[in-house]
Amino acid sequence: MKKIKLLLILLSCNLFGQLHADEGMWLLQLMQEQNLLDKMKTQGLMIDGKELYSPNSVSLKDAVGIFGGGCTGEIVSTDGLILTNHHCGYGAIQQHSSVEHDYLTDGFWAKNRSEELPTPGLAFKFVERIVDITDSINALIKEGKVNEYDAMGREFLNKFAQDQLKKSDLNGKPGIIAMALPFYAGNKFYMMYLKNYTDVRMVAAPPSSIGKFGGETDNWMWPRHTCDFSIFRIYADKNGEPADYSKDNVPLKVKKHFAISLKGFENGDYAMIMGFPGSTSRYLTKQEVEMRMNASNKPRIDVRTAYLNVLKDVMSKSDKTRIQYASKYARSSNYWKNSIGMNKAIVDNKVLETKNEQEIRFAQFAKENNNKEYMDVVSQIDNIIKEKTDLITNLTYFSEVFQNAIEFGSPYVVMDSLKVAVQQKDKTKIEKYIAQLKDVYNYIHNKDYDHEVDRKVMKRLIPIYGRNASKEYLLPLFQEVEKKWKGNFDAYIDNLYDNSIFSNDKNFNKFISKPTIKAIDNDPMTGFVRGKFSIYNKAIALTAKDADKLELLHKTYVRGLCEMYQPTPKAPDANFTIRMTYGNIKSYDPKDGVHYNYYTTLKGVMEKEDPTNPEFVVPTKLKELYSNKDFGRYAMKSGEMPTCFLTTNDITGGNSGSPVINGKGELIGIAFDGNWESLSGDINFDNDLQRCIAVDIRYVLFILDKLGGCKNLVDEMTIVQ
Repeated sequence: MKKIKLLLILLSCNLFGQLHADEGMWLLQLMQEQNLLDKMKTQGLMIDGKELYSPNSVSLKDAVGIFGGGCTGEIVSTDGLILTNHHCGYGAIQQHSSVEHDYLTDGFWAKNRSEELPTPGLAFKFVERIVDITDSINALIKEGKVNEYDAMGREFLNKFAQDQLKKSDLNGKPGIIAMALPFYAGNKFYMMYLKNYTDVRMVAAPPSSIGKFGGETDNWMWPRHTCDFSIFRIYADKNGEPADYSKDNVPLKVKKHFAISLKGFENGDYAMIMGFPGSTSRYLTKQEVEMRMNASNKPRIDVRTAYLNVLKDVMSKSDKTRIQYASKYARSSNYWKNSIGMNKAIVDNKVLETKNEQEIRFAQFAKENNNKEYMDVVSQIDNIIKEKTDLITNLTYFSEVFQNAIEFGSPYVVMDSLKVAVQQKDKTKIEKYIAQLKDVYNYIHNKDYDHEVDRKVMKRLIPIYGRNASKEYLLPLFQEVEKKWKGNFDAYIDNLYDNSIFSNDKNFNKFISKPTIKAIDNDPMTGFVRGKFSIYNKAIALTAKDADKLELLHKTYVRGLCEMYQPTPKAPDANFTIRMTYGNIKSYDPKDGVHYNYYTTLKGVMEKEDPTNPEFVVPTKLKELYSNKDFGRYAMKSGEMPTCFLTTNDITGGNSGSPVINGKGELIGIAFDGNWESLSGDINFDNDLQRCIAVDIRYVLFILDKLGGCKNLVDEMTIVQ
C-alpha cells in the first residue's frame, strides 16, 4: 500500500494539468511522462520530441553542454565551435589579456584556426547519458545499507556513482564523469554521465564595450543592448576523444550542432531554452524566504558594496589593475545587484504573502487528508530556521569578507607541520613542506593579485565585519587590535601585509632558506588565519545541528506539495543539470503607464552612448556601421539592426549562454540575463513579470562578421534564411 501511495505522489510531479506554459525547468527525460510535448506543440513547437531528446539517438541535447564551471554553451558548427555569453567567457578573455594584448578592451578575433588560443583550465562537458536510479537508492534505504538522509549526501552519492560507472559500458572511456544527484528534495534520483573535453580554445570575443555594453548599470535591466557573446572551440585527439592540450589535437567532429535562423520572429512566437540552470529554491517556506532576505542577501549587499567601491577606485587608476581585477569585479557585482533586486522583488511581488497563502492551503490539505506528517512539517522547518538565522547571518558576513574578498593568507596547517619537522630536524619533511609553501605563495601572488589592492580591501572590510558579527563570532584579531594596537585596525593590517612571511619575495625567500620555529610562531598572518579558522570551524560545526532533520523535512514538504497540486506537475528545483524550458517571445508592462517592447535595436546603443562613462562607450567602427546602415543580411525586414529580445522562459544562473531556440529547433539567440522586476523568480515564479533577456543571433553574427571581420566563422555555421 505504501509503495502504491509513493507512486501516486511521484506521478503527481509528472502528470500534466492546467499549468501556466512558461513556468518550470523541466527534466528532458520526463517530457513524455509529463505530456509536456503536447503543450509545447500547442504553443508552437514544430519538431518531434525525439529531436529534442532521445536516450537512444542523437538529438539537440547533444549540441548543448556545460561551459566552464557555471555556464551553458551550444555547438554551432560540425567542427566543435561553441557559442556562449561574453560574461561566461570573461575569465578566459581576462586570462589571455595583458596591457600589451588587451582583449578585454579591444576584443579578440581569430581569422584562422592557428590563431585560436589554448585556455588552460577551461573545459566543456556534454551529457552522455541520463539514468533513473530512484529504485536502486530506495532499495538500499529499505535494506538498511544507507539511511534516508545520507542517501541524499555527496559522499554516498559520489561512491554510488563510481560503483555504477564501474559496471557501465562507459567505464574506462576517456573523459567520462559520473554523477548521482537527488531531485525533488530526494524523492527521485538520477545518474548523469558527462563527457569532459579539456582542450577548449578561445576563438572570438567582442570588445567589452560591446560584450558588456551597459555594464553594472544595465545588469538585470530592460531595455538592454548588450551583445553578450564569445566563441570557443573544442579540440580532441585524432580519434575525437577528450585529451589535454596538444599541438596535435584537432577540432572535434561533433554529433550535433544548431542551425542558425536569420528569419527573425514576432511577439508571441514560440521559444524554448535548453541549458543548465544552477539553483532555485521554489519550495521554501515563508520563514526560509525571510532568512534568505535578511541573513544572506542583506549581508552580501553590505559587504560587496564596500568591496566593489574599492575595486572600482583602483581599477580606474591603472590599466594593469583594471585587467587584473576585471573578472573578480564582474563576478562579485553580478550577485551583489541580484541580491538587491531579489529583496526588492520579494516585497514588490508579494512573495511572502504568496508563500503564506500556500502554507494555509497546505495546512488545510493536510487536515483534510488527516496526514499528521504534513500537518507538522512547516512548523518543524520554521522552528529550525529560527534557530539558524543568526548563525547564517554571521556565516554570510564571514564568507563575504574572508573567503570571497580578502585573498592574502597563510597555510597555517602546513606551517604547523613544518614547525614539527623543524623541531625534529627531519630534512625530508622540511623540503616537502617548503615545496608546499612555494605552491601556496605562487597561488596567492599570481598575475591577477595586487598586494596593495588586497590591503585596501581588508582595511575597508574588517570594520564592517566587526560591526555586524555577533560577539561569539568575532575573530581573535579584534581583541589583539584593542590590546596590542590600541584599536588601530590599519596598523594591525599593515603589519600583516608588510611583515608576514608571505608578504613578499624577500620575506618568503629569507624564511624558506632557513625556516625557524620562532619565525613560524611570530608570523602575524599565520596567527590571523589560525584565528579565522577557529571561528569558521565553530560556525560550520553548528550548521550541522539538525541538518539531517531539516533535509528530511524538506523531502516530506516537497512530496506533500506535489501531492497537493496534482494533477498539475511541479518541476524539481534547479541543480545545474540539463533542463528544458518553453514559452513565448513577449513584451511586458512592469508598472502602470510603462510598456516594454519585446526587442531592442542598434538605435538604442547610439541613444545610450556616453563617452564619459566607460559602461556606455560605443566603438567608432560600430558607429560607422550604424551610420552607413551596413547591416548586410542581418537586418530586420524594417531595415533596423536588432540587438536583444525578451521571452517568457524560466531561467536562472547557469542558463547564461543557453541557446534560445525557435519552434523548428533553430537557434535565434543566446540567453544572458533575467529582468529586474522578477529577481524573486528563483524563489517564486511570476507568470506576468518573469522574462529572459537574450541577445539576438543576428546581432551576434553582425558583430562577428562586420566588426570582427570573421566571415570565416560565419561561413562555418549552418545559416537558415
